[in-house]
Amino acid sequence: MILLGFSMDPKINGLLFVLFFAIYVVTLSGNSLIIILIINNAQLHKPMYFFLCVLSILDLCYSTTALPKLLADLFSTERIISHLSCAIQIYVMLLVAGIEYQLLAVMAYDRYVAICHPLHYHTLMCWGNCYKLMALVFILSFMLCTLPSIMSPITICSNQINHFMCEMLAVLKLSCEDISSNELQIFSISFIILLLPLVLILLSYGFIISSVIKIQSAGRSKAFSTCTSHLGVVALYFGTAMLMYFGPASMYSSDQEKYSSLFYVIISPMLNPLIYSLNNREVKDTMKKFLVKITH
Repeated sequence: MILLGFSMDPKINGLLFVLFFAIYVVTLSGNSLIIILIINNAQLHKPMYFFLCVLSILDLCYSTTALPKLLADLFSTERIISHLSCAIQIYVMLLVAGIEYQLLAVMAYDRYVAICHPLHYHTLMCWGNCYKLMALVFILSFMLCTLPSIMSPITICSNQINHFMCEMLAVLKLSCEDISSNELQIFSISFIILLLPLVLILLSYGFIISSVIKIQSAGRSKAFSTCTSHLGVVALYFGTAMLMYFGPASMYSSDQEKYSSLFYVIISPMLNPLIYSLNNREVKDTMKKFLVKITH
């Protein structure tokens, strides 16, 4: 199969290579730093940072599944990907995306318990429950996102994918058959995996805001600071994904899908560690101490 990518112009591809390589380096560095800080600092051994660590690992998986191949293709005239590699890329992307959407809902629930029920926080969010929540998220993501794709193979009539990676909607357009049932399946799964977690997140923050309003102004800013970074990441992920997946695949041009994919596959994984490090005091303080330590 052939990935058409963005352009065949060597000059444009050279500029894109520099841009995407810089993004990939920032993504690897930022997310790796978040993981190292959380693992090595006992003060960050809390459920909130455990979930953040998992999110950073998922972002690394997301970027590494697509970006190295994209960087190599920018200097290639063939841009060939095998059917097996294409299928693996689709399944990994679906699995990681499903986990991230549900993980963001779990992170919102964690903040809801911490702010609205602080006396019960250590009971409700004990490590055993955190691990069970993560196991549930992984299992649900596989059952809802990856397994239906594996169980619904399509017959492909073309070998040219108008995308920089094997993205599900782009590959679906190559089908020789009627894809209306596939579109219905995508819509149904999108409803479960996107809309339901988003509703839970909005409900959690509705309760959080009503509780924070009652807090004195001194504690109010601290409570909000732990939530603003999470809301920024939620807006990035859910905004772009809902634009793509809430509707029939035929409604969107391949170019729209391609450029929308840039946000949740390339841009979001790079911005996540920046958003969390800039808005979270504990992460910023830990990062400063770590940088001072390694530079002396």
